[in-house]
Amino acid sequence: MSHDLYGQTTSLSDPAAIAAWNATMQGFLAHSACTPEHLGAVLRTDPDFALAQAVQGLFLMLMGRRELVADAVSALARAQRIERQGAVLPRERLYIDALADWIGGHPGAAVQRLEQVLRADPGDALAMKLGHAIRFVLGDATGMRRSVERVLPAYDRSHPGYGYLLGCHAFSLEETGDYARAETTGRHALWLAPDDAWGLHAVAHVHDMTGCARRGLDWLEGREGAWAHCNNFRFHVCWHKALMYLDLGRIDAVLALYDREIRAERTDDYRDIANATALLMRLDLEGVDVADRWQELADLAETRTQDGCLIFADLHYLLALNGDSRDAAAHRLIRRIGRDAARSDTRTGRNMAHPGRAAAAGLRDFAEGRFASAFAHLSAARGDMQRVGGSHAQRDLFERMTIDAGIRAGQFDAAEAILNDRSRRRSRDDGYAHARRDMIAAGRGAALDIPAQ
Repeated sequence: MSHDLYGQTTSLSDPAAIAAWNATMQGFLAHSACTPEHLGAVLRTDPDFALAQAVQGLFLMLMGRRELVADAVSALARAQRIERQGAVLPRERLYIDALADWIGGHPGAAVQRLEQVLRADPGDALAMKLGHAIRFVLGDATGMRRSVERVLPAYDRSHPGYGYLLGCHAFSLEETGDYARAETTGRHALWLAPDDAWGLHAVAHVHDMTGCARRGLDWLEGREGAWAHCNNFRFHVCWHKALMYLDLGRIDAVLALYDREIRAERTDDYRDIANATALLMRLDLEGVDVADRWQELADLAETRTQDGCLIFADLHYLLALNGDSRDAAAHRLIRRIGRDAARSDTRTGRNMAHPGRAAAAGLRDFAEGRFASAFAHLSAARGDMQRVGGSHAQRDLFERMTIDAGIRAGQFDAAEAILNDRSRRRSRDDGYAHARRDMIAAGRGAALDIPAQ
C-alpha cells in the first residue's frame, strides 16, 4: 500500500507505477495530450491495478464512440476479475461500479458512485474531475456546481489539484449564470495551475455569455501556453476564439482559424466535429459562403449515422450531413434516433426521445426550407435542450437556428420572445442579437407594406 499525490491510499507499490499514475491523474485534470501514454505506462507496469483499468474504461466512455464501448467492457471485465481476486480497495471498487453503471446505460448512477468516493474523501481530485466530466456530458450544470462546492473546503494551495478544482468551479459558476464570480475564479485557477485549460476556457465562456468578444480575445491572446499541451481540447479553445471573431464581424479571421487550427487535424472525434459544424452553421446563418468545408465533415458524419452514444454527437453529425446535402444519410440518422428513442430504460434512450427527436426533425426541416415546421420542432425541443449535454455556448447554435427559423417563417413575435429570453440569460445583446432585431423590424415593416387584398 502507498499513497498517490492527492493523498489517496492506492494498491500500487511499484514507484514507477505510482509516478505514472500521478502523471495520469494530473494529465487528466489538465486535458493533457500525454495522459493516455501515462495511463499505458501504469497498465504495463502493473496490469492488475484495477483502478487504472476502471479509469481506462471511463475515459473510453467519455469519448462517446460506439466502437469504443467494447473496449470499455473489456476494461471492466479485467477490473472485475482483479476485484474478485480480492486485490481492490473499497474506493477503487466504487470506480469499477461507476464504469459498470455507465456501460449499462446509467451515467447518472455512475456520477453517484463517484460522489460516494468524494463523501469518503473530498480531496480525491480524480473522482471530482470524472464526475464533473460526466455531468458535463449530461448537461447537469447545477450538479457540477453543487459537487464542486461540497468539496471546496477540503482544498487549499497545498493540494496539487486545487487550481484544477477552481477551474471546474469557474465553469460551473458560468454555466449557472454567476458570471462575475466565474471570471474571478477562472483567473485564480489559471494563476495556481498555469496549464489549466478548463479554467482558462471557463473565462472565455463568460465573455461569450456577456457579449464581450473583444475582452474575450484579449483574455486568450498571449495565454496559448495554457492549452498548447492539450489533447483535442486545444481545438475547442480555438473555436471560442473563432466565435469572438465572428461576433466582431471578422469573417476572414474566422475562416483562417477554422482551417489553421479548428480543422487542422481532420479527426472524426465527435467533439471536433461539433466545433466545426457549429461554426460553419453559424457562418451559414450569416450568409457566409464556406466553400467546400462541409464536405469532409459530411464524409465523416456519414460513417457515424448508426453510432447512437450521445444525442449531442448525433445532432452535430446531422448538421454536417445537412450542410453537404447528404439527404439519404441524414434520414438514416433520423430514423436511427427514432429507434433509439424507444429504449426508455436508459438515459441515452430518454434523451433521444426528448429532446432528440424534435431537435433532429427541426434541423432537417430547416435544411429543407420548411421553416414553420422547423420552428415548431425546435421550439418544442428548446426547453429541454440542456439534456443533450455540452455548454450554453455549444447549445446556442440550436437557439440561433430556432430564432432564425421563426424569422424566416414570418413568426416575428414568437422569434422575438425567444431572442429576448436569450438576451436575458446572456445579460446583454451580442452581435447576433442586434442583427436579428434588425431583421425582425425589417420583416414587420415589409409585412405592413403589403397591400390589402
